[in-house]
Amino acid sequence: MSRLRTIARLIDIQRVLVKYGLDDIVKETHLLRPLRFFFYLFPRRRNRSAPLGERIRLALEELGPIFIKFGQAISTRRDLLPNEVADELAKLQDKVPPFPAEQAIAILDAAYGKPVAEVFARFDVQPFAAASIAQVHTAQLPGGGEVIVKLLRPDVQTLIERDIDVLRLLAGLADRYWQHGKRLRPLEIVDEYENTILDELDLMREAANAAQLKRNFVGSDLLYVPEIYWDFCRPEVLVQERIYGIPISDLDALRASGTNIQRLAENGVEIFFTQVFRHNFFHADMHPGNIFVIATDPEQPKYAAVDFGIVGTLSPSDLRYLAENFLAFFDHDYHRIAALHIESGWVPEGTRIDQLEAAVRTVLEPVFNKPLAEISFAQVLMRLFRVAQRFNVEVQPQLILLHKTLFNIEGLGRELYPQLDLWKTAHPVLKQWMNEQVGPKAFLKELRELLPRLREVLRDLPAAIHHLAGKAK
Repeated sequence: MSRLRTIARLIDIQRVLVKYGLDDIVKETHLLRPLRFFFYLFPRRRNRSAPLGERIRLALEELGPIFIKFGQAISTRRDLLPNEVADELAKLQDKVPPFPAEQAIAILDAAYGKPVAEVFARFDVQPFAAASIAQVHTAQLPGGGEVIVKLLRPDVQTLIERDIDVLRLLAGLADRYWQHGKRLRPLEIVDEYENTILDELDLMREAANAAQLKRNFVGSDLLYVPEIYWDFCRPEVLVQERIYGIPISDLDALRASGTNIQRLAENGVEIFFTQVFRHNFFHADMHPGNIFVIATDPEQPKYAAVDFGIVGTLSPSDLRYLAENFLAFFDHDYHRIAALHIESGWVPEGTRIDQLEAAVRTVLEPVFNKPLAEISFAQVLMRLFRVAQRFNVEVQPQLILLHKTLFNIEGLGRELYPQLDLWKTAHPVLKQWMNEQVGPKAFLKELRELLPRLREVLRDLPAAIHHLAGKAK
């Protein structure tokens, strides 16, 4: 039954693509493509004269949460998309069609076990924002605090699980028949994505993520995280402090407020590297719909983040590996980059380090110390992909979230301040982190952690010596 449901969904996906005049996508995917002629018989087809960006956005909205999230992710990359397409996809960040207010109130009544009017002093039935998985309403707590109330969309888990089955079918075909399937590990990537997106469906988990991130940046001048009101939170309802800031995508408003745009862009890079390497806990859904700017002091603008459904962490070995790669790049040490890939086992045993070093140097040297405005990341990625193919570099599914976040951060930086020097901003954070890992501070930290165990060993040592002496007699 599951396989039949998946095939039916594939057919439905093609119906939607044909409906919006996106037939070329059906032709390129090959799978079930003869069926597109069947859909031409139906009259409800979108006028192909409508702008391409609008047709893509409407198709993604109709296809559901996973497709909307894909549109959100790529909407930040105006260097890779025509402007009119990027403008339309940006609407997917918080302007997806909402579900009816009656459903929202019914969800809240069921969650709290009493009418919503008895829970909040005021509840605004008109949605404040709507996205792929949830929508947001504004409200006021009985004590007077202004909050936002986030609600999961009805039946969202069923819709996501259905499309995960589709992704797994396609990944299985790629794994079996595509020449790069084994190296790119598509089935593991789908598993990783499934875990990530299903975690988003528990809003208590999101609340806990927000609380952790707030603790990490307590007293910081870089990032503000809104307060969580735990007594009002449920698995399907999140209630948090309402923040008032300028959307990061509203450059006109940022400039009108006198915001120091260069500092804002540099702070964004510092926040990312601090989250990844100092806290090992990073916001992994940093598209413009989730980021605001508090510009009460325009020279010291402060980020404010929302939507903490997706966060990432890395193993100590992956963290150390990434930091060493970044630092090797900053130092033009391409031999070290090649050596790290071989040591990690991400390239086959027997790979010649000098050949890998030369290939990496050829791709990365031209972009070093250039501002974002002068870097074509699409070109860099294509070249790196060719290097990965040549040396059979395996994709690491556990790093997919980090790659996605970097993708968003770089897109935001390009929009805010194209002259931004990513490397100059990130280098001090990484250098400090590495010093903490291998310097005197790291030694003292490890010693402090070992002391309790060392005390236990010393306490038991006399008895052990006495026992061994007795044995020796």
